[in-house]
Amino acid sequence: MATSIAPAAATTFEHVDVLVVGAGISGISTAYHLKHQQPGRTFAIVEARNSLGGTWDLFRYPGLRSDSDLQTFGFGFKPWRGDNAIADAHEIVDYLQETLEENDLARHLHLGHKVSKADFSSADQRWLVTLERACDGAQFDVTAGMLFSAAGYYDYDQGYSPQFVGREDFGGQIIHPQHWPDDLDYSGKNVVVIGSGATAVTIVPNIAAAAGHVTMLQRSPSYVLPIPRQDPIANTLRRLLPEKIAYSLTRGINIRKANLLYKGSQRFPKQMRALVRKVNTAALPEGYDVDTHFSPAYNPWDQRMCMVPDGDLFKAISDGRASVATDEIVRFTKSGILLESGEELAADIVVTATGLNMVPFGKIALAVDGAQIELPDHVVYKTLMLSDVPNFAFTVGYVNNSWTLKADLVAQWFCRLLAHMDQNGYSTVTPVVAQASMPLSDYIAMDTGYINRGMPLFPKQGDSGPWLAPQDFNRDRVVLGKDPIEDPELRFSFAELPQTDLHDVAAPVVGAGVAK
Repeated sequence: MATSIAPAAATTFEHVDVLVVGAGISGISTAYHLKHQQPGRTFAIVEARNSLGGTWDLFRYPGLRSDSDLQTFGFGFKPWRGDNAIADAHEIVDYLQETLEENDLARHLHLGHKVSKADFSSADQRWLVTLERACDGAQFDVTAGMLFSAAGYYDYDQGYSPQFVGREDFGGQIIHPQHWPDDLDYSGKNVVVIGSGATAVTIVPNIAAAAGHVTMLQRSPSYVLPIPRQDPIANTLRRLLPEKIAYSLTRGINIRKANLLYKGSQRFPKQMRALVRKVNTAALPEGYDVDTHFSPAYNPWDQRMCMVPDGDLFKAISDGRASVATDEIVRFTKSGILLESGEELAADIVVTATGLNMVPFGKIALAVDGAQIELPDHVVYKTLMLSDVPNFAFTVGYVNNSWTLKADLVAQWFCRLLAHMDQNGYSTVTPVVAQASMPLSDYIAMDTGYINRGMPLFPKQGDSGPWLAPQDFNRDRVVLGKDPIEDPELRFSFAELPQTDLHDVAAPVVGAGVAK
């Protein structure tokens, strides 16, 4: 297991060329590319929590693991060496820690430093960023030439939990997966998990062996597909070929498989629905009511599919350790949950796997020259910058593919942008929409609860050119990987001072250090 990073009690810095917000997968990817593609540039990674890993360290519920294979969820530059293609959270955190150590990135990392606000000054051509230090609550300002949000889109403070009638009458425990207690004892108890998404289908089989019985209570079903925890092709190629070649081949195969599944679902929904039903029927006991519990009203991939490693959810149902109830909740009772059908589910513990809250850019209050930025009034440029906001970039990964595929593309494009600015003596870059009447729509178009709730907080996407934000890895490989940086709708300005002056005033970044 990789060593851990210890937060520094009094880490401060005055100025960096690039300030990266977030030390999860996106932040570490960005730091790696800055280190190797922009070796003369100063940067820092600030993370509000006292540990790296983002989502994979925040959530602690049983069975937490990836639902994408690590050959594509891993970085393109660092082969995944584990036998499991579907990896547990601790394996992913160790992988991120290894990346940090192997590339000497720990000295750039500042744990326990939260960005509360950031204001871009056109006069100074840089961001003034207010940080709050977790160890003592002290606030201080730093400056940065470029601000990069790698904070993802989850609200780390609070998950989503509907207001159930009678909740206060329930005599047992109510747990949200985002706030799972380390000491929760569910052994021998009746547990009801409310939800049908990735979190619910992960928790149910992973607590079923110890619990008395686990019921997954869903208002409507989701598509659930079994996938192997270990990838036989990947593991065979690792034995036969040099590591990097094997990883590259497996990564390419798995990208194509994921794209085929998504595009096939969009183009042939009836056939894909029938295929999923056939797989589910084969995995469940004979005579099981598949149509009630595992046949959604929507088409495949209109919402994200749930993947279960080695069919563990179906095995728990087949063994009688778990069951599924598809019904509406009337109210909580003292001893359980009353359903619309009249049935009452007995429960000692209720897990509300009812979703997450989405927030843009880690809830940082962004401003330009003192004027607050209202994100829904802005449009995303090439999926990674905002109209009329200078020197700001961000990563939001795919919802229909591995998040990291997008993170790597964005980081590489960002480094190309920085190189272009250096070569031309530019100090600022600002996307500007030329067509004021361009039709706008939600940044992410997927009909699922947490996205529908969150999109009013986010910037919009346009209907053409660089203002489109499709969930399309193949398109992004061209737009972000090959298309030139120069663009009529990307405005640059020159530095008032020589570019080297910005580097000269950069204070050395004092890192968090590695705890041995």
